[in-house]
Amino acid sequence: MRLFGVCRLKSVLTAVAAVCLVAVGLGVSVPVAVAAKTTKKLPIYCVEDDRRIAVTFDASWGAERTKGIVDTLERYGVKATFFLTGIWVDDYPEETKYIAEHGMEIGNHGMHHYNMGKMKREDIVREIDEVDGKIAALTGKHPAVFRAPFGDYGNTLIDVLEEKGMRCIQWDVDSLDWKGLSADVLVERVVKRATGGSIILCHNNSEHISEALPTILETLGKQYEWVTVSELIQGKEGAIDHTGKLHA
Repeated sequence: MRLFGVCRLKSVLTAVAAVCLVAVGLGVSVPVAVAAKTTKKLPIYCVEDDRRIAVTFDASWGAERTKGIVDTLERYGVKATFFLTGIWVDDYPEETKYIAEHGMEIGNHGMHHYNMGKMKREDIVREIDEVDGKIAALTGKHPAVFRAPFGDYGNTLIDVLEEKGMRCIQWDVDSLDWKGLSADVLVERVVKRATGGSIILCHNNSEHISEALPTILETLGKQYEWVTVSELIQGKEGAIDHTGKLHA
């Protein structure tokens, strides 16, 4: 059976080649399928910056630790970026306003925390616009930065964001706080991995982030200046290299 299949394939290829030769002889153009190489666009994982660093908090479930996190940040003089989903904003409008009123940056995290990497363009636009409207209504400001839920992005998503004048933000330091790691482990993970220009990923309602945060802020604050994501990327219009680093 296998030999028959090979022989049959050879016959088909021979026939196709013959047709192409005849067509060329008659001056007929023959379409040739060529796999186009698509350039993969990257979000910003970190920034070329020796002296500044950013901490971020994704919010898509729960809120009981949120105000405490904001209070801790304020106590250390740190401005962070909170990426909020639309469903979280709907459930916690007072916390949303609390974040903004204390000078923290609010970023867009999609309406429903869906995987958006392979979404249709119109669905992506809807996911972004719904959150944008909700945040603006509560805070008076439109988000300038976006984080894809689950870190799942694609070219269409980044294209849409670029058209809206927004930047797609990932992270280069993952605290893994959502796994329920102890405060000591969280501190060790973050402090060990962070460097100038890093973007640190945390979550607003993870189990031990409130305990770990003061030590993280104090330890890294001795080496770097804490800024929001928008401040970290401001003025840097260089290329994003293959590691996701935004250059000046």
